[in-house]
Amino acid sequence: MGYTKDEDGNLTIVPEEAEIIKRIYREYLEGQSLVGIGRALEKDGILTAAGKPRWRPESVKKILQNEKYIGDALLQKTVTVDFLTKKRVKNEGHVPQYYVENSHEAIIPKELFLQAQEEIHRRSNIYTGEGKNKRIYSSKYALSAITFCGDCGDIYRRVYWNIHGRKEFVWRCVTRIEQGPEVCKNRTVKEDELYGAVMTAINKLLAGGNNMIKTLEENIHAVIGETTEYQISEINNSLEEKQKELIKLANKGQDYDHLADEIDELRDKRQILLVEDASLSGENERINELIEFIRKNKFRTLEYDDKLVRKIIQSVTVYEGHFVIAFKSGIEMEI
Repeated sequence: MGYTKDEDGNLTIVPEEAEIIKRIYREYLEGQSLVGIGRALEKDGILTAAGKPRWRPESVKKILQNEKYIGDALLQKTVTVDFLTKKRVKNEGHVPQYYVENSHEAIIPKELFLQAQEEIHRRSNIYTGEGKNKRIYSSKYALSAITFCGDCGDIYRRVYWNIHGRKEFVWRCVTRIEQGPEVCKNRTVKEDELYGAVMTAINKLLAGGNNMIKTLEENIHAVIGETTEYQISEINNSLEEKQKELIKLANKGQDYDHLADEIDELRDKRQILLVEDASLSGENERINELIEFIRKNKFRTLEYDDKLVRKIIQSVTVYEGHFVIAFKSGIEMEI
């Protein structure tokens, strides 16, 4: 999905499909789950690449992990094992694979792709609490998996409370739910109180108006100053030279193992820097989004909204007497 081939066999972008790809990346990085993204696409009548109405979570994840969308290509992902039936299987060491960079026009910027890979890793590795228990990522509620216990570090979960005839939704520390108050004594929070704390933080941000915008702009300048763009450019230049040298040696039938090792090492260094740069670029983008949000809404008082919270809130930590609300821009507020 997103590409077709021209008469020469080159990949070219299909604009309508490219918008679907961009939407998937955007919604995932805004906090939506794989299931949630699939259901939304189904609701809008959008078909999969195979022309089917059903979007499976695995299909969405494959799009999020496909390097083709950044203009790169991994050749020989699959191999033909039976030339009579044309049966192909996943290449698990049958033949060498070749990674080709910038082989065609990209749909997704590389930094956005790397942010998605980081988020996939984060959601698959949510370990919280003193025992580092693995928790399942949930996007059913905006505050799921981002509300933490200030006592033991575990996540808070939304539960239906029926105590002494009083029925309501509350948020409780998972360690306390599973192991009791002997292990974690942190308090139960009424849902209205939790939502209220989050919106108090957001409305304080808006009340800051131009002063808050100025602070955020200063944060952007700090982020820009830390960029790794120059280092990446230097590595790219070295890679280009070494790859040319390797091709010359290969054409002469001479040994090039040492150069191949150096190229692999440079690629590893560049990958680390790219991830770091993507993180800085993502932080920069989130700060800009928050500035735009403040400009549009300054001095207004907003009410709780799941979509808004997904977009700008990084985490909420619950303590006995207060909350700490962290925004995706890096700002924290104690409420």
